[in-house]
Amino acid sequence: MTTYFAHGSPTTVISDDDLRRALHEVYARLGAKRKVLAVPPDFTRFNSRAGIITQATYEHYQGALSDILPALGTHVPMPAWQIDKMYAGVPHDLFRVHDWRHDVVTVGTLPAAYVKQATGGIYDKPWPAQLNRLIWQGGHDLILSIGQVVPHEVVGMANHTKNLFVGCGGKEGIDESHFIGACYGMERMMGRSDTPVRRLLNEALTRFCGHLKIVFVLTVVGPAGAGEQADRHGLVTRGLYIGEGVECFDLAARLSVAVNFKILDEAPRTMVVRLDPEEFHTTWLGNKSVYRTRMAIADGGELIVLAPGLSGFGEDPGIDALIRKYGYRTTPEIMGLVRDQRDLADNLSAAAHLIHGSSEGRFTVTYCPGSLSRAEIEGVGYAYRELDDAMRQYQPDRLIDGWNEVTMPSGKRERIFYISNPALGLWAHRARIQS
Repeated sequence: MTTYFAHGSPTTVISDDDLRRALHEVYARLGAKRKVLAVPPDFTRFNSRAGIITQATYEHYQGALSDILPALGTHVPMPAWQIDKMYAGVPHDLFRVHDWRHDVVTVGTLPAAYVKQATGGIYDKPWPAQLNRLIWQGGHDLILSIGQVVPHEVVGMANHTKNLFVGCGGKEGIDESHFIGACYGMERMMGRSDTPVRRLLNEALTRFCGHLKIVFVLTVVGPAGAGEQADRHGLVTRGLYIGEGVECFDLAARLSVAVNFKILDEAPRTMVVRLDPEEFHTTWLGNKSVYRTRMAIADGGELIVLAPGLSGFGEDPGIDALIRKYGYRTTPEIMGLVRDQRDLADNLSAAAHLIHGSSEGRFTVTYCPGSLSRAEIEGVGYAYRELDDAMRQYQPDRLIDGWNEVTMPSGKRERIFYISNPALGLWAHRARIQS
C-alpha cells in the first residue's frame, strides 16, 4: 500500500517540469533497476500526460527501460506518427504491441462465489484475470503502469488496475468485464471508484500479482482556470499520485471527481460535442460523446456529434462488423440478442458497447461524420447530418465549453451546451445522479 508521491487539489497546477522532478525523485527512491517495463496508454489518452511521464522514465532509466507496452485494450496499434507525437524522443524500438486475442496468459481465475458477491449478484461465473505475456513473464524488476484517472463507462473511474487487466488483458477478461459493467448500468458506476468491475480488477491484483513490482503513476488533468498556465488544449495537471496498491488510485479518483465531473442544474435539450479528428476515428472511441453525456441530456433532446475524423465503427474488424450488423439499441434489446445470437454472445465487449452507445430511447444521437455515409450511420441506429452543414451552424471554433447561444438558420437564437473533448470528463444533470 506504499504511496511514494501524492500531490493535488482542484486548484493545484503541476507544470511539466514539476512532473519530471517528482518522477526522478521517486525513481531514485526505488533504487537502481536492471529491467523496466512501462505500460502507458495509447493515443486515445493523448492528454493524460503519459507522454511526458514516459519521456522522463526513459531519461532516468535509459538502457534499463527495456520495453514500452501501450495499453491498447481492443484498440489498433499506434502508428509511428502517434508515437512521435505522444512520446517524442523515445526510441521506437522500445515499443511493443499488445494483442488482446493471442498474446495473453490467464494469471488466475476469481471464483464464481466471489464474482457474485462483488457484482451484487448480477454475474455469477468465474472471471479470468488475463495479462499480456510481457507483463507476466518478462522478467522485469519494475513495472510502471502509467495513465490518467478520469470517469469511465465500464469501471467507474479509468486507469490503475484497469490499465493492466483491461488495457493489457485478453478477450475473455475484457468481454466479461465490459458486460458486467453494462449489466450493472453506467449511471450507477460512472464517477465512482468502488464498482463491481473495479472490485474484480483490484482483487486480481491482490491475489495473483504479489510477486510483481508494479508501481502506478496516475495523473488528474482538467481545464485551466482564468490566469492559469495551460497547454495548447486549455488543460492543466491537477494531481500526480505514485504508489503501489490502491491508496494512490483512491486519492486520484477523489480528485478526478472534483475536477472532471460536471453537475448541471439544467438538462440541455441540445448538446454539441466535437471529436478531435486525430484522436477519434471510430464510434468505439467517439461514443464517449454518448457515454459521458447520457446523464445530462434532457428527455427528447438531441446530441449532435461533430466527427470529422470518423471513418468506421469498431477498432477491431470483428467488432466493427458486429456494430454494423446489430446497431446501437436499448439494454433490453441487446440482452435479448445476446441470448439469441451466438456471434454477439461470443463478443460480450461488443454487446456492452452497443448498450453504452444507446440513448435508451431518451434522446436522439445525430452523427456528423467525416467519411461515413448516411446509410452507414442510420444503419447502426443513429441520425445523420452533413458535417459541413453542422459545422457552419455551430462553428465550434467560436464556442466555449459549457453553455452558448447560437443563431439557427431561421434566425432564432438557441441555447446549447458544448463540449470540445468528451474524453476529459463526465456531465450529468443533478436529478439523474443516483445515490
